[in-house]
Amino acid sequence: MNARSYHRLVSNAGIPTLRKPVAVCTEESWVDLLKPERERHAELQAAHDGGLWIDETEGLLFALGQAVEQRDRFMAGHCERLAFIGVAMGVVMRLERTSLLALYRGGYLHDVGKLGIPDSILFKPGALTAQEWSIMRTHTIRGEEICRHLNSLRPVLPIIRHHHERFDGSGYPDGLRGEQIPLLARVMQIADIYDALTSTRSYKRAYSPAEALETIRKETERGWRDPQIVKLFLRLHTHVISKDICRAAEIGHSLEALRASLTTLREFPADSVA
Repeated sequence: MNARSYHRLVSNAGIPTLRKPVAVCTEESWVDLLKPERERHAELQAAHDGGLWIDETEGLLFALGQAVEQRDRFMAGHCERLAFIGVAMGVVMRLERTSLLALYRGGYLHDVGKLGIPDSILFKPGALTAQEWSIMRTHTIRGEEICRHLNSLRPVLPIIRHHHERFDGSGYPDGLRGEQIPLLARVMQIADIYDALTSTRSYKRAYSPAEALETIRKETERGWRDPQIVKLFLRLHTHVISKDICRAAEIGHSLEALRASLTTLREFPADSVA
C-alpha cells in the first residue's frame, strides 16, 4: 500500500471503506511484533521473518538504538513506545507485514544517528544555537548511514532519514513536502512527536495528553503534519492509546498495558477510527 493509495483510502473524513475488523499478517501473527525486542531476537535468531533476516549485525544496531535512549534518563521506554504506537497505526491502516515490521524497527532505530551528536548538544537544557542546531539535524543522515549497509533494514531507512520532514516542505534533511515524504516516516513522525511532548526532557516539562494533542493539531493547521495521518492518530488515541499509556505517569509509562491494548487490535473495528 503506497502513499497515494492510502490517501484515497482515508479521503473524505476518515477511512470509510474499512468496515470489518482489522486482520493482517495471517501467515504469522503480527502480535509477535509487540514483544520486547530482546525477546523477539531470542525467538527469531537466524530465522526467516517475512523475507527479512535477523542477524547478529542487526541485533547490534538495535542495541545501539537503545543505547541512544539509555544516554538520557528521561528517554526510558521511548523507542519501545514508538514501536508499539507505530505498529498500532499501521495495523489500523491495514499496511502489509513488511511495513509493520519497518515501523516496529523504525521505533528503535529512528534516532540511532544521535550516537554521533555530542552530549553538550544532545542534553543542553536551553535553546540550541544556530550552529548546534545544524549539527543536531545531521542525526537523520548519520542514522541512515549507520543502517544502510544491511539489506534487511532497507525498508526502515526512509523512516530514519525523513521522520523530521514537514508536510509543507519546511522540514529536514531534504525539504520534502506532501506525499514526497515516505508514508511510514509520516506515521512514525506523529508517534515520535506525541511521545516526546508527553515525556519530560532536559529542556522542558512533560505535556499532558490534551496539551500534546492540541500542539499536534496546531502544527497540522500550520501545514507541518499530514492531516490524514493526524486524523487517524487522534481517533486511535481516543480508542486505544489514551486508555493506557496516557494515564501512566511513571517513567516508561505503561508498556505492558500498552502491549495488552495493541493485541486487541485484531478485533478493533477500523471504522471506529474513521
